[in-house]
Amino acid sequence: MEKPIKGITRRDFVKSTALSCLAFSLPNMACSTFKGSAPVKIGLIADLHQDIMHDGVQRMQAFVEQVKVQQPHAIMQLGDFAYPGEKNKEVIQLFNNAHEQALHVIGNHDTDAGYTTDQCLSYWGMPARYYAKEVEGIHFIVLDGNEKGSPTHQGGYASYVGKEQQSWLVDQLKTIEGPIIIVSHQPLLGPLAVDNAEEIQSILSAAKGKILFAINGHTHIDMLLEKDGIPYLHLNSASYLWVGGDYQHQSYSEKIHEDHPWISYTCPYKDSLFAFMTIDPETRTVTLTGKKSEWQGESPAELGVDNYPTLTIGDEIVPSISNRKILKSKG
Repeated sequence: MEKPIKGITRRDFVKSTALSCLAFSLPNMACSTFKGSAPVKIGLIADLHQDIMHDGVQRMQAFVEQVKVQQPHAIMQLGDFAYPGEKNKEVIQLFNNAHEQALHVIGNHDTDAGYTTDQCLSYWGMPARYYAKEVEGIHFIVLDGNEKGSPTHQGGYASYVGKEQQSWLVDQLKTIEGPIIIVSHQPLLGPLAVDNAEEIQSILSAAKGKILFAINGHTHIDMLLEKDGIPYLHLNSASYLWVGGDYQHQSYSEKIHEDHPWISYTCPYKDSLFAFMTIDPETRTVTLTGKKSEWQGESPAELGVDNYPTLTIGDEIVPSISNRKILKSKG
């Protein structure tokens, strides 16, 4: 996320969620291309920020423990994970060894501190910085929103999907029959969307009959949007909300903040947040079961945080990932 933007049981996991059914529909064409009738489950975690948090390994362990319980067909981290180097070997291997299908997305902060995209590819075990992957008949198109060359770039981290990648995306959407899930770190719709979001939305809209939905990390919020019949899901961070220097405070001990000074710029979540997504071809629904936590220390409301003018504390700004159900099309 930009700076700033303006071990549990199955019962504990289920109890910690709150259902929210959304009236967004899955495209009929995308549903008709399901290869089988068995549900497909994917484990999701975003924005761990191992290099900011003092307890990134423990947060990943909580996710991995639920992977063992839920037994998904694949797991995916949506970026801002951990610098791709020896210092983070433990947390990287923890994720990669949790499942034979452990998929990665590169976030803008993964190449901070002199680390490179090539190191992410090598150290994490990625096939490319953007790629397509089929899991049990579901096609994931993973984008790289960190490209330079945006004509509207105004400083800070690059947030752009370049022309070459756009051409590749168009080819993938033409070639793949579906169903397709679009994955990115930076959003393609809503707060902090890539600079050329409307351009990418147009590409996706042209193939909306094949696309189930798009999902992103980066924003550290809990939000579901829709455009041209395509749902766009913002998956909350595993770790915190960034509040910036105007709201520096201590949520943990002095020792933790001394060793991990960037934590004072955040409102951490007491527990790790993550989700499990089930795509059911028979009922033509996608169900997201998310983790719920509490604020560690003072909350954004208690601090008077006001640098998110388009968002609401207690709605999109929450220490949780909502349960959601994306329903089949009525048409």
